Amino acid sequence: MDVRSKQEEFMQVYEPLHGRFERYCKTRCNGNALFRDVMHDTLLIAFEKFESIESREAFLHFLFGTATRVLANQRRKKKPEFVEDFAERFRHLPEETNSAERALEIQQLYEQLNLLDDTTRECLILFEISGFSIREIMDILNLSESTVKQRLSRGRKQLLERMMALETNP
Repeated sequence: MDVRSKQEEFMQVYEPLHGRFERYCKTRCNGNALFRDVMHDTLLIAFEKFESIESREAFLHFLFGTATRVLANQRRKKKPEFVEDFAERFRHLPEETNSAERALEIQQLYEQLNLLDDTTRECLILFEISGFSIREIMDILNLSESTVKQRLSRGRKQLLERMMALETNP
């Protein structure tokens, strides 16, 4: 396959998935500008391996798995940041949610979400934010239906408890 036709086919498969993939990356990166780097690196890898992907229906799952690995590699290499650009972190949100109070709530939610174990966090992000069904999450994470449901239930409960504790103990 020549490069031009590969690009066209890649874009035909990717374009309908772009919104879901972008939401997933934003959420995994806590809404900061790093999500663009993760998307870029993931898409480069996906394009390079595009011909070897057997099922176009599984392409979004491939993107999610690759993005997760890219992000993990970036976090391993990166030194911890102690000062963040607060405005940049919430720049992608609609205007009506850019109040300082709302931004603080979102930051706290991201922080509490990051305290959950990896599988629970992944389940919540995929279901609540990216809009995947339980069956799709089972396939992506290679978990049973009961495990996914259990992670979602426990994760919601843990997040609620943590957020309530923040409200009572600011």
